[in-house]
Amino acid sequence: MRSRPDETSSLEGHFLIAMPGMADERFARSVVYVCAHSSNGAMGFIINKSQPLSFAALLTQLEIVADPEEIRLPDKGREVSVCAGGPVERGRGFVLHSDDYDSESTVPVDDGISLTPTLDILRAISKGIGPHTAIMVLGYAGWEAGQLESEIAANGWLTCPADLDIVFDADLDEKYVRALGILGVDPAFLTSEAGHA
Repeated sequence: MRSRPDETSSLEGHFLIAMPGMADERFARSVVYVCAHSSNGAMGFIINKSQPLSFAALLTQLEIVADPEEIRLPDKGREVSVCAGGPVERGRGFVLHSDDYDSESTVPVDDGISLTPTLDILRAISKGIGPHTAIMVLGYAGWEAGQLESEIAANGWLTCPADLDIVFDADLDEKYVRALGILGVDPAFLTSEAGHA
């Protein structure tokens, strides 16, 4: 596992949950899984915004399989979601997955979850020898040094430790409400105004 500059303040392995007043429409009602966070900035993936392309169609488009019928996914991997991971490098793909798969390019993110940015994992998933659970994301969200902290302070995001069941859930529409539920928050009661005591 990588060492973190400040374990207590790092948001690696956490969710960012967009508040109603999120100024950037690209992040409205989004849940972001944070993969990296340090004094240099942060990087994560939106895990609840769908892409029009299915996983089977993506594997066919990338010529990993000739026909979607050739895909042999493990039982829990049949519904691999393809998410719009963020506004940066939207044509670049990443796979967030359970830590039971490892390759030379696999990076451990947090307990139980890893990231692999290469086609090898897609080939493995298509043959039924990939990770137990996975989601594919196209693009990512990135923040410069201090930017994410400023957005949190401005009431742009709520944060909480990530729940892997939510990360890998195929029902993308429910992830926002489920993530808020970790904090005991009902979306109907959220306000875009920052409170100050």
